[in-house]
Amino acid sequence: MGLNPESRARFNLERASVLLLEESQMGMSILVQILTGFGARTLHRCETVDEAKDAIAKVEVDLIICDTLGAGGEGYDFIEWLRRSRIEPNCFAPVLLTAGHTPSNAVARARDCGAHFVMAKPLTPIAVLERILWIAREGRRFVECDTYMGPDRRFKNEGVPAGMVGRRRDDLHGEIGQAETPNMDQEVIDSLMKTRRVEL
Repeated sequence: MGLNPESRARFNLERASVLLLEESQMGMSILVQILTGFGARTLHRCETVDEAKDAIAKVEVDLIICDTLGAGGEGYDFIEWLRRSRIEPNCFAPVLLTAGHTPSNAVARARDCGAHFVMAKPLTPIAVLERILWIAREGRRFVECDTYMGPDRRFKNEGVPAGMVGRRRDDLHGEIGQAETPNMDQEVIDSLMKTRRVEL
């Protein structure tokens, strides 16, 4: 994305309600400083998963920033619980997951638990802002099936790969008069997707 640090564009989270789940005092302090710098006034600070679950049941949130919470990965479990909780609208809230280390298996786990994005620490204000804006702009639909609930894990919608059979009901096969159209133009995909609803 690459925001210009010299930009004079304004961004304000004054009306947003943000839940922060971070067990470290230093980590929480950094998050609070970053978000108050963006104008956020309503911050729900949680040090444990139990506190976060309690907050989710009581208040409506617009954004969740959650740490993986150590080697046990309780943060991933919290996000999975959140998505399956059916506590609306919070179960659909955007989630930014933070982690001290982001090897590929951690990124895959973040994707599979229902997080929108994973960020490696240390966090910087501009990096956090980039991710918040990216989540706000992308507008990924939510998918629900037996094994997953969360934002569509596909970052691109380029159709089914050549030679492959789609696994989803809304995968686009030959819908524009061709026997097999594994990779349609993006404009065609977008126009067809506007009228579809994900059902797995």
